[in-house]
Amino acid sequence: MNTNNGLNMTMLCDFYELTMGNGYFSEGYKDRVTYFDLFFRRVPDGGGFAIAAGLEQVIDYIQNLHFSDEDIAYLRGRHLFTEEFLDYLRDFRFTGDIYAIPEGTPVFPREPIITVRAPAIQAQLLETFMLLTVNHQSLVATKANRIVRAAQGRSIMEFGSRRAQGIDGAIVGARAAYIGGCVGTACTISDQIYGVKAGGTMAHAWVQMFDSEYDAFKAYCELYPQNAVLLVDTYNTLRKGVPDAIRAFNDVLRPMGITQCGIRLDSGDMAYLTQKARKMLDDAGWTDCKITVSNSLDEYLIANLIRQGACIDSFGVGERLITASSEPVFGGVYKLSAIEDENGAIIPKIKVSENVEKITNPHFKKVYRFYGNDTGKAIADYICVHDETVAPGKPLTIFDPDTTWKEKTISDFTARELQVPIFLDGKLVYQKPALDEIRTYCARQVDTLWDEVKRFDNPHNYYVDLSQKLWDIKYSLLKNSN
Repeated sequence: MNTNNGLNMTMLCDFYELTMGNGYFSEGYKDRVTYFDLFFRRVPDGGGFAIAAGLEQVIDYIQNLHFSDEDIAYLRGRHLFTEEFLDYLRDFRFTGDIYAIPEGTPVFPREPIITVRAPAIQAQLLETFMLLTVNHQSLVATKANRIVRAAQGRSIMEFGSRRAQGIDGAIVGARAAYIGGCVGTACTISDQIYGVKAGGTMAHAWVQMFDSEYDAFKAYCELYPQNAVLLVDTYNTLRKGVPDAIRAFNDVLRPMGITQCGIRLDSGDMAYLTQKARKMLDDAGWTDCKITVSNSLDEYLIANLIRQGACIDSFGVGERLITASSEPVFGGVYKLSAIEDENGAIIPKIKVSENVEKITNPHFKKVYRFYGNDTGKAIADYICVHDETVAPGKPLTIFDPDTTWKEKTISDFTARELQVPIFLDGKLVYQKPALDEIRTYCARQVDTLWDEVKRFDNPHNYYVDLSQKLWDIKYSLLKNSN
């Protein structure tokens, strides 16, 4: 079976979501309003921040939530669910509220990226798809942003389709990489669906197909004179590849008056080879010829190549980007934070653990980001109860919730609420931005972070503080849980 055709994604859920839903229905909790937070606990690769991504696919999923006759028949065949519950699923749709931090925003551990307020069964059934989507795309966008920053302004192309973990990993992975700052992808269908510009040059097979390397290069230049990027390491990069490329450029492009062209290397000592190739190209008058390299690159290899003086204009990055192979799990979780009683009063809930990292922040919350008016840089994030506000221009003392004696009073700052409404009463109220807008927004928001937070190794700890009111609620629940 083709797993990407004809499947109802509503059924892409952990089975316990259905058994719990049946239980909620039977115990009279069908209409109990609940609050769930989607958040993560640790930045991959020991980084200072992550990039939120995947919201567009979450929106599409929620708009298409339904159970088909085939789904109902399957569930009936499991002999676990009441007929009343199955009848409820037959008319199922999402009627709740969703608030989310927009895609492309730098995010930090323990702050809610998405908050769901919905009847218990509805909120529970969202868990798996929301997590797999936000976890995957945030992971790839975060890794892509690290690689893009390592390249120091040089272009990064996502080249990982053939090594991605599944079809969806390749397609939406390219989308996430673009959000993180890549200029394009090798994945054609991602261009067709999302507008992530697809590009590429040639494989070694093209060169091997011809009687000589020069013949292969000449034919390619004749076919694609405006996009002639030649792979020069099939045989010997410096003795054959680069000289044959220069000859093809001279014979085909120069008579046309074309000076824009390129070469690509996929093997060997990239620092040494690109330095030598650059000199050969410049000596031959091809100073505008760009040099691209690929071959199992990541942010550390790219940074090292640049430090060694490699003459590289752009990078093609494959499996270490699309799989985030250095740490291929984002670790987002989806936890209950509150319920409403029969009168609509919000009752905060907390998950307690001996592992302090796993203790949740209770209640229906919102998140502010504070920016210094003198620098424009982000100072800290601030999680508070939903009915709290931050007074503009008024000094505010914030403290680290893990080490509460660490305080800081800020005064000359701007507060921005991070989450925005996505669905209200089941209706989409959010205007989905174009992918280019998300990518531009991401770059702009990353620029608001201090360089110390953006370090790859031992980044500065960016504080996510709790309001005094929220801290008091959390501490009270912790005390009462003993």
